[in-house]
This record gives sequence, C-alpha cells and structure tokens, in this order.
Amino acid sequence: MILPRLGFAAAILLTLAAPLTARADDAAQFPIIADDGNTIANHSVSQDLIVRIEHLKNIVIAGNPAGKVTLYEFYDLNCPYCRRASEDIDELLQNNPGLRLVLVPFPVLGIPSILAARVEYAVHRMASPENAYKFHRTIYQGRGTIDDQRALAAAQALGLESVELRKIANEDAFGTVMKEHLRVGDALGIQATPGLVLGGVVIVGYPGKKALTEAVNSVAKCGTVMCP
Repeated sequence: MILPRLGFAAAILLTLAAPLTARADDAAQFPIIADDGNTIANHSVSQDLIVRIEHLKNIVIAGNPAGKVTLYEFYDLNCPYCRRASEDIDELLQNNPGLRLVLVPFPVLGIPSILAARVEYAVHRMASPENAYKFHRTIYQGRGTIDDQRALAAAQALGLESVELRKIANEDAFGTVMKEHLRVGDALGIQATPGLVLGGVVIVGYPGKKALTEAVNSVAKCGTVMCP
C-alpha cells in the first residue's frame, strides 16, 4: 500500500461505521417520489445537527458560497449512486446560481474507500475549494474501484506534489476527523450513501435528478423540500 499507516485507523473507522443507529422514523416524512417512482425515505433533523455539519473539518464548499439553498452530500467514493449523483448535482450547480453544495466525505464501504479518503483529506488541505471540487468530479470519471492509487493519480493530475500529499494523507489526525464525520452522519440517521440534507430534511439515498431538482426548487421557494 502507498499509505502504510492506514490499518489501525481503518479498523477504527469501519468499526464505528458499521452499527449505524436505526431510527424509528425511517419512513418518509414527506412524500418525496424518486425518479424510479418509489417513495424515498426522509426525515427532519434539528438545526443543531445542521450546525454540526458546518463545523466539520475536511468538507468542501462548491457552487455559490453565499447561496440561498444549501445541499449537504454525505458520500463514499466507491458508492455507484454517489457517482451518478455527482454528475447530476454538478449539472444542478451549473444551472442554479443560488445553490451552495457542501461535500462531506463518508467512507463506509471498505478499505479502498478509506484509502482514497486519506488522499482526498490531503487534497482538501492542499488545494483551493475550486480544485478540491475538481478533484471530486475527476475521481468519478473512471470505472472500477477507487483506492489510494486512483486518488493519487487524480490529485497529481491537478498538479499537487506527491511527497507532501502522502505526508498529509498519513497524518493521525485523519482518523479523528473522519470519526467525527461518521458520528454526525449517524446522528443524522444517514444509513445509505449518498445521504442528502436539504431544507432541514435528510433524504436517505439518491432520489434522482428530477426529484432532487424539485426539492431544491421547493427549498428556494418556501424553505422546505415540499411546498404546501
């Protein structure tokens, strides 16, 4: 492995990530219909939890930093639904100048995801928000498993220096930072990726481009994912 100090941190993260707390209200609070015709699970969360997301380290803000609507995305780099969502959300950002996107790494799908998340952690430390978002989009362009090698290649394509990148990626602080991501995700009731938070509502899973666009437009209009 390029990142030899991963093992202990990976064990901690996977142990923490596995037993996500079950919620009694996992049914749909709002009748949000996904693009496939199914009702998608969602539930409201307190403003205190939203503030906890904003205070997380290792997040990236894309789109309009002062946008009227904020979309939070908890994602795993090896989640196929996150890959699809990334393309749709990018299009949504391009078409919606009032949208603010907050990307929250949530590596819960195994060792390769944590390896890649270590590199991503270093990218977020070294790069501007614009280039960090470019990394996020670039890494989803290929096929197959995303691990440290794939992530390093994407980072180096942005011109980031590899020795410094590896040094930051191997910092012990990574484990502390990512455990807090997982704690916040658990408190929010995010049990699948992508987990989206919009207008004070957690949407568990990806509803599709049309449904997400409608939810974003509703928040802009009336402050919640479905207007009365």
